Amino acid sequence: MVRIYLIGYMGVGKTTVGKKLAKLLDIGFVDLDKFIESKYHKTVPELFAERGEREFRLIEQKSLIEVSEIEDVVVSTGGGTPCFFENIRLMNQTGTTVYIHAEPEELAARLRTSKTVRPIVSGKTGEDLTLFIAQHLKERERFYNQAQVIYKTDRLITKEDIHLTVDRIADEIKKRLK
Repeated sequence: MVRIYLIGYMGVGKTTVGKKLAKLLDIGFVDLDKFIESKYHKTVPELFAERGEREFRLIEQKSLIEVSEIEDVVVSTGGGTPCFFENIRLMNQTGTTVYIHAEPEELAARLRTSKTVRPIVSGKTGEDLTLFIAQHLKERERFYNQAQVIYKTDRLITKEDIHLTVDRIADEIKKRLK
């Protein structure tokens, strides 16, 4: 039984890496945000706006508990998932956690070009965006750093970058599973 949780800041590439990692390992893939959206028939930004952060985080926790029972799966979590309600502990107890780390400048560059709407950073540009990410990342890293595997990346731009990242994470996972 394999269960891998990818954690890290928004825009770091958890979903992109997760899909390719699941394919390489020949196991299932779940994007926790998409899981929530299909269950509640609303987007994460809509749920956040309608119910507030606390209620959304409770929905997220309940969904994470459900997903933690799926076997042979890679789970891409939301950026805040490990930071609430002991979720990082649940993930560490039920699978292997992988923190994909990138510097604030790289994350800001990715988020500026992202097609995904991210309410928490909307309206922030340039240096303001980078400073916001740096501060937010600093707050979250105490949770992210509890991951069993920490993979630092500066690039996830080309297909080669993504394949290299996936291969290296897969190698680390395979070592842990032996």
